[in-house]
Amino acid sequence: VQLVESGGGLVQAGGSLRLSCVASRSAFIINTMGWYRQGPGKQRELVASMTRGGNTNYADSVKGRFTISRVNAKNTVYLQMNSLKPEDTAVYYCNGFSGYTNYWGQGTQVTVSS
Repeated sequence: VQLVESGGGLVQAGGSLRLSCVASRSAFIINTMGWYRQGPGKQRELVASMTRGGNTNYADSVKGRFTISRVNAKNTVYLQMNSLKPEDTAVYYCNGFSGYTNYWGQGTQVTVSS
């Protein structure tokens, strides 16, 4: 399974960005898709995830600001990020979990300036 992210960039605090992640045709084995991030000097952390059935999970730090969505037919997951803060600056990674194996995208940089 290959995951390809897009949509990162530089934005001012308070702005918005939308990340997209497309999985390869073999993505039918993936149940949960989501987004992780790794800031400078920090460990990788879960941002948001969504199961194939639509159950979601968010990090407390992004609740009310970020929204994850998914189009199963297109093997695509999105992360709408609003009210961005400088502390959201990180490399964002798309993740797919089959129940046995984690798959990762290459990462996309999100930088929020103050």
